[in-house]
Parts: sequence; structure tokens; C-alpha cells
Amino acid sequence: MTLSWYPNQNLSIESAITFLLMVDHQKFLHSILLTSLLTISSGWSNEDAKRLFDDLMISYNRHRRPATSPHEAVNVQLRLRLSQIIDVHELDQIMTISVWLKQSWTDRKLAWDPADYGGVSVLYVPYEMIWVPDIVLINNAKGTFNITIDTKATLHPNGCVVWEPPAIYKSLCQIDIQWFPFDEQICLLKFGSWTYPSGLLHLSLMDAVNETQMEVINERGELELLTVVEEGIDLDDYYPSVEWDIMSTQATKRNKHFFASKNGIYEEMDFDLALRRKPLFYTVNLVFPCVGISFLTVLVFYLPSESGEKVSLSINILVALTMFFLLLIEIIPANSTTLPFVGKYLLFTMILVTLSVLITVVSLQFHFRKPTTHQMGKTVRRLFLDLFPRLLCMRRPLFMRRRAIDRASERALLRYYDRKFTRNSQISPSAERQRQQQMEKLAKRAKSGDVGQQQLNEKLANLTFAQKGSGHKARSGMEVCGDGV
Repeated sequence: MTLSWYPNQNLSIESAITFLLMVDHQKFLHSILLTSLLTISSGWSNEDAKRLFDDLMISYNRHRRPATSPHEAVNVQLRLRLSQIIDVHELDQIMTISVWLKQSWTDRKLAWDPADYGGVSVLYVPYEMIWVPDIVLINNAKGTFNITIDTKATLHPNGCVVWEPPAIYKSLCQIDIQWFPFDEQICLLKFGSWTYPSGLLHLSLMDAVNETQMEVINERGELELLTVVEEGIDLDDYYPSVEWDIMSTQATKRNKHFFASKNGIYEEMDFDLALRRKPLFYTVNLVFPCVGISFLTVLVFYLPSESGEKVSLSINILVALTMFFLLLIEIIPANSTTLPFVGKYLLFTMILVTLSVLITVVSLQFHFRKPTTHQMGKTVRRLFLDLFPRLLCMRRPLFMRRRAIDRASERALLRYYDRKFTRNSQISPSAERQRQQQMEKLAKRAKSGDVGQQQLNEKLANLTFAQKGSGHKARSGMEVCGDGV
């Protein structure tokens, strides 16, 4: 077997190895020596770590609290590192987050001298083999309160134990929907020991900066001292959410008294996570369509009545707003105390659209009325033909004014012939009654516009001529005039 070392030159494997050893035999020997030393040191280190682990665990009891006396409190430092806001479910009012809960305490039974164990300065052990504080999320919305992920704890020579398990918590979060979708929510994470009261376990915030002490009155009416840290949550490894912005991360240490417990006061570490919703999605898909659809209500009154689409457009707008309102109900929680402003706007718009449907139906009813089927009352005529047009600076069209003038002249001419005939004629009572009936019929027809000016003059002339004759002639004239009318 040969190797191509250079172009147009073939070497065997043995020649290549001999050549490499001759060229760089010193580096080759150094690499072999370094690998051997690393292997030997690794073996020694593993042996030292194994010996250290056996010595620490040979007489260790993980069920005993790491305190020198029964009344000594163990100081546990907490640090919450937020990884991701997975979900904020408004309907169930539950926030799901991914965090690392870093815990640190001192266990003197786990201390050692590195010189006695080959310089081993760090030891990793499963957390089930040592004592760990039972820190749980008190306002947990899930059935499991403890951390179920198997991780290892880090031991240091001075007895310091650091345990940072990852966890996915589901906490209860009271949702305020008044300003939805431009709302801000404050979700609270309450951590505390489930077993040990404040006399046996103290809680403090790890690497706290700018701590503030304040006194408040608790729910029992007692004065309580609080320790507040403005930046209480570590956001170095936070993956930004597409729906929420983090406004503040305040941590508060308080003493909690449980009435059902006889052990006394428990210390509690509260992390307030202030969130502000990114409103772009709901603004584009909910607010803008609702506002645009509501403006279409005005167009209903601009449609001609003859088109026949006024009521259809109003009902379609009402149905669309109802669908958006049902969509909003599916998003927000079933809260009977408050209603978001978007919901109030939709309800108000739906009421206006309903009123517009009623007004449209009434206006169409008046529009399609005819003089042959309906008669306008005096009050309605005075309001809609005299008063309202003046207030709205409206004038009648020219043909309507001419028609009104013709009708007025016809009525005036009718009154003139009536007065003239009354002065110059003597008729019987029966003929007078017939004449009055014929005059009333002519007045009604003149008022409705069915009789023209020339036709009215001819009928009045015939009626006057017939009344000047004898009673028989008058009656004959009345019959002829009645047939004409």
C-alpha cells in the first residue's frame, strides 16, 4: 500500500511513519507524555472524589436539618432566574413560566479540606442524598408543588451547598381586563418553606442590590416589616415573549401567618412580575374591524329607500358586531365585576345599530305611504313641512311650490263662487244640501290635486248656472255636476 505524499511521488506507509518520526520526533514524544499525565491525573482525581464522597455520606443523615442546635435557623438564599413566559391564560387566570430557582445554604457536615482529597474543590451529588429546603410555590395552580426534575447539587469545601433546579411553574394570576387589550397585569409568585417556620428557616434574596425596608399594616392589623428589592428576578437568560413585555420584577420578603398552623410565622418570598400586553395583534384583528364596521352604520341613512338594502345592511352590521363580541367573550375571563372597554364599545355600538334598524323600518314605512291610502295629520304637516324645514334651512322644490300655489288658487276660487252663489241665488233646502255635498267633494279633490284649475272653473260654473234656475233645474244641475265629479 502506498501514499501520495507529493504529486508524482508515491511513498509506503512505513516510509511515511519513519519520515514523520525523523522530522518531528520531539513533538511526538511530548504529546504522548502529556496524554499519559492527563490520564493518570484523571484517575487520581476520580479516586479522590470517590473517597471524598464516601467520607461525606458514610454518616450523613439527609433527614436532619443542617443546624448545630435545634433552635438555630438555617439561612437559605433564593434567586429566581426567568427563562421564558410560556403562557398567560386569561380565561383560567393562570401564568405558565419556565425558571431556575437557585437555592444556597450552608451545611457544615458537608465541609472538607481540599488538601486531604487531592485538591478536589467541587463535588456534585444528587440532591436526593442530602438535605434540601422544601421551598415550594405556594400559589401553585398545578397539582404538584415540589420540583420533579432530578438535578445535582454543588458542594463546596466550606460547606456551602448550591442547588439550581429548572422548573416550569403554573401560578395563579388575577387578570384585570378593564383596559384589554391595552392592559397591564401583575402576576405574583409566592415561594416559601412548606414545613419550617421562620424560627427554623430564614429566607433572603441572593445578590440583592438596593434593599429597602418598609413597615406596613398586614391583614391582621399588625405592623409588619417588609424587605423590598426592585430588581428581584434575574433576566440574563430571559427569552422575550411575543405577547408580553416585562415592566418590573420586584421581590418582597414578608412574614406570613397561617391561622390553621400552630408553628408560628412563616417567611415568604414574593416575586411580583409586572407585565404589559403587546396590543398589535388584538388592535389589528379586533379593534380596527369593530370600529370600521360601526362606521358603516352611518351609510345606512345615505342609501336610497328604493334600493331595498337599508334594512339588510343594518342587520348585517349587527350580526358582524355580535360575532366580534362573542369572540371577545371567549378571550376574556368570566368576570362579573368589570367589563373591558372594548366590550362596552361593542355593546354601545350594537345598541346604536339596533336603533338604526328601528329608525330605518319606520322611515321606510313613511316613505312608501301614498295619498290614496294615508292622510297626513295637521300636526305632522306643521312639524315636517313648516317647522323642521325652516330649522334645517330647507326649501321646497319648485314643482311642489307651484302645485301648492295652484291648490291655494283653486280653494280661493271655490270660496269666491260659493259666496257669489249664496248672495245671488235662492234655492230650496234640499238643493242647498246637495250643493254643499258637491262643494265638499270638489274641495277634497282640489286639495288632493286630482282636479285642475280649468276643470274646477268649469264645474263651478255649471254648478252656479244650475242653481240659478228653478228647483227642478237646480236638482238636474246637481245630478249632472254629481255625475261629473
